Amino acid sequence: MNESPEIKTLRIGVVPLADAAPLVVACARGFFAAQGLEVELSVEASWASIRDKVAAGLLDAAQMLAPMPLAATLGLDGVGVPMVTGLSLNLNGNAITVSEPLYRALRLHTHEAMAAGHALKAVLAHDRVHGRGPRVFAHVFPFSAHHYQLRHWLAAAGIDPDRDLRLEVVPPPLMVQHLRDGRIDGFCVGAPWGAVAEAAGVGQRIVSGYQIWNNAPEKVLGVTRAWADAHPATHRALIAALIAAARWLDSPAHRLEAAQVLIERVLLDAPPATLRAALARPPPGDPFAGAGLVFHDGAAGFPWRSHAHWFITQMQRWQQLDRAVDAATVARAVYRPELFRAAAQRVGAPCPTADSKAENQHATPWRMAASEGELQMGADLQLPG
Repeated sequence: MNESPEIKTLRIGVVPLADAAPLVVACARGFFAAQGLEVELSVEASWASIRDKVAAGLLDAAQMLAPMPLAATLGLDGVGVPMVTGLSLNLNGNAITVSEPLYRALRLHTHEAMAAGHALKAVLAHDRVHGRGPRVFAHVFPFSAHHYQLRHWLAAAGIDPDRDLRLEVVPPPLMVQHLRDGRIDGFCVGAPWGAVAEAAGVGQRIVSGYQIWNNAPEKVLGVTRAWADAHPATHRALIAALIAAARWLDSPAHRLEAAQVLIERVLLDAPPATLRAALARPPPGDPFAGAGLVFHDGAAGFPWRSHAHWFITQMQRWQQLDRAVDAATVARAVYRPELFRAAAQRVGAPCPTADSKAENQHATPWRMAASEGELQMGADLQLPG
């Protein structure tokens, strides 16, 4: 018999993105109710708003960028409230999009990531010769997979992200308007905003996040450490409901239904076709095949401590973290696979027995033993670091 939650009414923050689907579906299709929870979703305009409201206790939990709980715990985000996660909400979904004028200047004949990076390097060199000011690329938050994927791609092509162009933070719903107005030349953001730029005729996607790090962690469920300590049964129920919703979402038969739920809830001010496409698996032959959102398959929801460790190394690499820290200790404090395992047991979901796995050390998809549920998922950086 499942334990009773300490509190049953929760307010959870989300940002207008297709990968908010597990939270929306859990509300709309009764997965929260099945765990004894009543949940109100609060649509927030930016990741900074999510951070501030969770830290202040105005939200019980939130969809967060995967590195956000780490940055908060390390005191790097200006708030410094320790946070934890026991669930990855999804893998994949990001894309690097450029303006139509820049796309024409790149003269791309392939969707290969390194070719696009080298083409951009040539354009930037041409800009310098002709006295043009620095190009501006946007990402969604300083501590985000988008930011680190963008920097990783640029650096792999020989572009210095801090010298050869300018990086700015723009909230996801404002990306397309900034591109249309010429305030930025490109952006890295989650679905569906790259497709929205294409549908509006103002931009083109040139690289998917999957091409940089296949099946990279994107969003997590974040709570403060104090909230988790005060409400352990509620936290387990919350994670269990979202595991069940994610499992439902990864059935191909449910993807269009999930898109319709997002459309009807008016979570995103985006064309319905782009939302349907964002939740569909890209067909074979699509230049971004394999880059679709994954919510449950292959232990997609598991909070791997090796993911946390990689994010900490990126904070160090890009001088966001200027002191020595024990990355393993921080990862253990923030990424909590034991919470996932306890919640997964409630809904009969298989999960890994290890807390970490190899990242950026293998060329073939990561695979678990059949005894652990035949879980398989590629997870490797695709570009040189």
